[in-house]
Amino acid sequence: MKRYRKDITTWVLIILFLTILIIIYNEQRNNRYIEIGEDTAPPEELDPVVAAKTSQLLIKSAQQDINVVITEKVRSIKRQNELYEQGRSSDEDVVTYAKGGESYHNYGLAVDFALRNNDGKIIWDINYDGNNNGKADWFEVADIAKQLGFEWGGDWSKFKDYPHLQMDFGLSIRQLKKGLRPSHEQKDN
Repeated sequence: MKRYRKDITTWVLIILFLTILIIIYNEQRNNRYIEIGEDTAPPEELDPVVAAKTSQLLIKSAQQDINVVITEKVRSIKRQNELYEQGRSSDEDVVTYAKGGESYHNYGLAVDFALRNNDGKIIWDINYDGNNNGKADWFEVADIAKQLGFEWGGDWSKFKDYPHLQMDFGLSIRQLKKGLRPSHEQKDN
């Protein structure tokens, strides 16, 4: 009989512990994300953290004598679909595998960049070394971006998207489609 009570007590404690863990997890999740709903229009501006980090990227790159140009920020669903069709309905190169609503650009969480060379021309040459330090400027910018918390499309294994930088804040495209967004508010404990 004592063994039976000990087993029940152990199971009750395990269930209580797991319940507490679930509550803590959900509380942290609720602090990290806000739900705006599926029917809400996509943002027209960059997420404030992404915007601030993009500004820092431009400043830090300029300090390395690299002139970075942001070529794309928030992208409409229509624009995303147009880019998706590029290379599929024309002789151009495929530039994305993301349809409208499937890109972090559509949610204000991504930017694309290029370089401005010493002649003032915007270029997408990943081997260009305009600051003459023996390193490709493109990869220097990618390293700065990663230090700032961006994920770089050049690190992707399936499709190298060298101009692409994103911050997903732990959110999948599926979650974004369902209306979850990052919450950057600090809550008091």
